[in-house]
Amino acid sequence: MEEGHSFVAIRRDLHKIPEPGFQEFKTQQYLLNYLKGLSSDRLEIKTWKTGIFAKIHGHNPSKTIGYRTDIDGLPIKEETGLTFASEHGEFMHACGHDFHMSIALGVLTHFIYHPIDDNLLFIFQPAEEGPGGAEPMLGTDIMKEWKPDIITALHIAPEYPVGTIAIKEGLLFANTSELFIDLKGKGGHAAYPHETNDMVVAACTLVGQLQTIISRNINPLDSAVITVGKITGGTVQNIIAETARLEGTIRTLSVASMEKVKKRIEQLVEGIRTAYGCEVTIDYGSMYHQVYNEETLTREFMEFANSIAGITVHECREAMTGEDFGYMLKEIPGFMFWLGVDSEYGLHHAKLSPDERAIGKAISLLKEYFTFKGSAK
Repeated sequence: MEEGHSFVAIRRDLHKIPEPGFQEFKTQQYLLNYLKGLSSDRLEIKTWKTGIFAKIHGHNPSKTIGYRTDIDGLPIKEETGLTFASEHGEFMHACGHDFHMSIALGVLTHFIYHPIDDNLLFIFQPAEEGPGGAEPMLGTDIMKEWKPDIITALHIAPEYPVGTIAIKEGLLFANTSELFIDLKGKGGHAAYPHETNDMVVAACTLVGQLQTIISRNINPLDSAVITVGKITGGTVQNIIAETARLEGTIRTLSVASMEKVKKRIEQLVEGIRTAYGCEVTIDYGSMYHQVYNEETLTREFMEFANSIAGITVHECREAMTGEDFGYMLKEIPGFMFWLGVDSEYGLHHAKLSPDERAIGKAISLLKEYFTFKGSAK
């Protein structure tokens, strides 16, 4: 089962069963069933929570090459109309992790039957979308024992055509942090606002103030984003809200800017606390380290990919996207690249439908690259 089209069927199977972080039980079992079906004495498998480490022993190893794929889905109700749409109601593989997994299995399968000199470690990581699986996986005894010398990963990119990969040396993805702010005041009857502390008004004021951080506290030549994606407050139209909650995200291109944004958020929150006589708490939730591509390995990969028929290399700009693969790159030299999948709808959209021809393209490229990188010179 080494042809690209075989792994399209696997992608469709996985697309049906998206699961939240650290609850990828069906996904893990599907992957394990496949891996155990390969029945090779070169393949060693270990599990951690809902994640999997799969090591292929090389002929004459001098190093270990790592490859990471994420396995979780998103809390999005699918609207693609596909015959293999999600069977898990409110969850969907709207970020391409079904693609990522099927590509990883395709590459892994090839090297079971065509082993190279060096070892290969395939990491099937849970909870990329949250609360984050990369950092705790790095701390496991398994990773300490099998830690690769270099590591790589890919992410689908709907805006690029099939056959294109996009990559750059250095910073590729931003530093990110979740943002949750809870406000508690005094509720009451809508006819007597003077007897209450209205948390809907407080929350709306705070949303507007948060946007001034980017425009008035961050260098215009730097980049940062604060997005409040969800606001909840109150219970019914004629009762003044006693509580409100803001849920959002922070993204910056530098660690220093992230620290500055958070400090300013805390100052604004203190002002809201005083002005509205309320209680306010901040929770930064999951934080992801920037994805920083090691320059030498990245440039070598770009030159190599340019030599492969059917592959176009595009040197892209950095993006405000967040990816916890950044934690792995913090500890292990390597890189991540965008894989073109040519979809009308973008990442995290309920109608995202990537072009499945990209699966075979990615498998072929990575087979060639790992053979090049993992063979004795």
